[in-house]
Formats: sequence, structure tokens, C-alpha cells
Amino acid sequence: MDIKQIDKQFVANTYARFDLRLVRGKGSLVYDETDKEYIDLGTGIAVNAFGVGDEVWKNAVIAQLNKIQHTSNLYYSDPCALLAQKLCERTGMRKVFFSNSGAEANECAIKTARKYGADTKGKDYFTIVTLQNSFHGRTITTLSATGQDVFHEHFTPMTDGFVHALANDIEDMERLVRAHKCCGIFLELVQGEGGVTALDTAYVKAVEALARREGLLLMIDEVQTGNGRTGSLYAFEQYAITPDVVTTAKGLGGGLPIGATMLGERVENLFTAGLNGSTFGGNPVCAAGALSVLERIDETLLCAVREKANYIFDELRDAKGVKSVSGLGLMIGVDCEKDAGEIVKACMQRGVLVIKAKHKVRLLPALNIPFEQLKQAIKTLKEVIAE
Repeated sequence: MDIKQIDKQFVANTYARFDLRLVRGKGSLVYDETDKEYIDLGTGIAVNAFGVGDEVWKNAVIAQLNKIQHTSNLYYSDPCALLAQKLCERTGMRKVFFSNSGAEANECAIKTARKYGADTKGKDYFTIVTLQNSFHGRTITTLSATGQDVFHEHFTPMTDGFVHALANDIEDMERLVRAHKCCGIFLELVQGEGGVTALDTAYVKAVEALARREGLLLMIDEVQTGNGRTGSLYAFEQYAITPDVVTTAKGLGGGLPIGATMLGERVENLFTAGLNGSTFGGNPVCAAGALSVLERIDETLLCAVREKANYIFDELRDAKGVKSVSGLGLMIGVDCEKDAGEIVKACMQRGVLVIKAKHKVRLLPALNIPFEQLKQAIKTLKEVIAE
């Protein structure tokens, strides 16, 4: 049997894979088993922040592998501590809990809000408001936080304590806060799986004011938007808000699994020994890779991200067959007249890898994709959309 047959026989049937086997890559170019070249505009769904085989990242990971690959959280670890320090210094947050994924980072945020509600208001104050069309993870509780019924099918009963407000409707948010005993509000500033739609700035500011007025935690899910993806280190910076909790994952690890829950001043000391934990959270190899990513997300890189984002928006906004372009930075959704799935397949045939978000084509290129490769890929995408 070849790899595709082995996969179909032995890997759980949870992914509708494309008929493509990737075997190697460098930067924003990846290759299949026939050595066909593809320009990658998906980056493992916003994971490979600096593309494939990035030398700085690889050397940082190898250097740590040559020291110690894992130690439990019963002991101190240099990369874990230094990464936490860097995250706090860059964001203004106070402490970090490390885990292995975005879903786990969001689980920690939910636990933070639940304990905060119990400590400050009483044990009945456990409800968290999220948004309709949101996506917060695949665990039962993060699925419950997710405001899309399609993800709830087959897995009921959902975890109690979540209600979903209409995005960009502050009156609906206020209505739910009044109607329930709430402890927090949890937002994606750009709804990724929901169609790559950015929230309005005025709305987000109004939600922050509401949270402060009602004594609720304001929590921001930056699993996909974080780590330079939107043209700032974290998207919340562009909204000029001060969250109490920020979660992230994906691009932080550069290709290794890591999640981070950053805790602000109001909750920095909420967790004490034994109240949360993770076997692999803060793993020294993953943390070393993350440090190498974070240290290179500087203003020069972010300026280039914004420049490339402007180029993509300008090229696609009025292109033939394009209905609209949404998103922020290099997290872009393209609503087309043609079926997005057909566009994805046609682009693949022509050597460009793009993905979907609901009915839109989704673009998540590496932050450092060379401009010439980006231009070539967008030219191909435009041709496919227009046909």
C-alpha cells in the first residue's frame, strides 16, 4: 500500500484530505512526491509563521534538543521562563500558562473566568458570552463556547454556561449580560473559521466598556490572529483595548504544538499550585522554537505584513468574480461568485495552495513570503476565480 492507502486504512476518518501528499518544502514552497512545486498560502492553517524549514527556528529547536527535550513542570526550564517573560513584556500581560494547543489555551481562559466569577460574585456567576459564528476549539467545552450549531451536532449535551451574541450588535451583548449571571466575554477579533470577518472597532470598544462596567473578564481569542498574523503582534493592539486574558497558539510555535494563555493584572494570581496543569505545557523544545519566532516579529516584519496585506486586498477587491474581501493583515477571506471548493482544487492543480473558511477562499501565507512568490500566487488565484 502507498501512504494514501495506509492513511485511509489506519488514520481516523476525521479529515477530508485533498489528493495531495506533501513530502518537503523550503520557505513558502512545498513539494509533493512527484517533485511538483506549490506556493503555500495556507501555512498549515496559520502555523508555519516563517514558512517551511526556517533556519533560525530549526537551529533553535535543534540546540534545545541537544540539551534536554522534555522536563516536567515540577522543575524550572529556561525556554519556558524566557518565553513567558517575552510574551509579557511584549503585551503588557502579567503571567502565562502554557499548554499544547489553541483549544487548551481557551480551556484555561474559560477556567480563569469561571474561578474569577466565583471569587468575585459567587459560584452561580459562571456564564460566558461568546459570539455567534465564533470558533474556539474542538474539546467539548470549547465546542460549547463556539457559536456555530454545526459543530455541536453529535456531541450533545454541551457544557452549560455559554450564550452567543450577535457580532457587532452591542445591544444584543448587553441583553445577554443582563439576562445571565456572567463572569466573562470571549471574542475572536477576526472570526477565522466563521468566514474571516473582522469585528468593528467601535463594537469591540463598547464591549470592553460593558465588561468593565459589569465586572466581567474581557478575554480575546488570538489563536489564529496572534503572532504577527494581522499586522500587529496581537490583533487586540489594533483595537486599542486592554484584555484581561489573551489566548494564542498556531503561529507561536512555528510548527511545533504550543498554546499560551496570557493573564492580565486582574487575574495574574488567580491560579495557585495544583489548580491547573499540563504535562507538555511549556515543553522546552516547543518553547525554544516559539522564542525564535517571537524574537523576529519586529516592526520591520509587521510593516512588511501590512504591505503584503494591502497588496492582496488591492489586487482582489475589484477583481473579476470576487464579491468581497474580508479579514485583517495576512488573514484574508475572499467571497467569490464561484464555489470556493472548486477554486481551491483548481489552484492546487496550478501549483498554489489555498484553503477555505465556510464559503470563502482563505489566505494565510507565511509572514515572510517573498513578494515575487506572493504576486505569482495571487495572479494564479485571480485567473482561477475569473474563469
